[in-house]
Amino acid sequence: MEQVAKLIDRLSGAVPEGIALLFTRVALAGIFWRSARTKVEDGSFLTIKDTTFFQFSDAPFNQVPILNGELGAYVTTYTEHVLPILLLLGLATRLGALGVLGMTLVIQTFVFPEMAVWWQTHILWVAMALVLIVRGGGLFSLDRLIGHRLG
Repeated sequence: MEQVAKLIDRLSGAVPEGIALLFTRVALAGIFWRSARTKVEDGSFLTIKDTTFFQFSDAPFNQVPILNGELGAYVTTYTEHVLPILLLLGLATRLGALGVLGMTLVIQTFVFPEMAVWWQTHILWVAMALVLIVRGGGLFSLDRLIGHRLG
């Protein structure tokens, strides 16, 4: 029994948790980064494609209150670029994860409201975002480094 307790202590330490949170940040950031890159011209960093503007003026994207049309294309494209960078660096991790959670809920509610999408994909995004909101960036994050520097 004592060896099991020691194993549990080792697995729940700062390093294993930090590794798990790093992988969670990278996985969630990758999903939104890849989506962001589909919205911009090849070879550019932030030149939004004409098809992206069309998407946000056409159903189902135009069902999103406030964020339809041109504004939706800009806000979504830029947000999908910034949040993954924050998550990857572990900088303002909780805020970045909260933004991803909000985007996921908007996508689920207004863009793809089918329950199949929820159970196949979005529930995983929500779970990863919630872990990061609750636990933060972990040992291997700029949040941790800045926190140590600031005391």
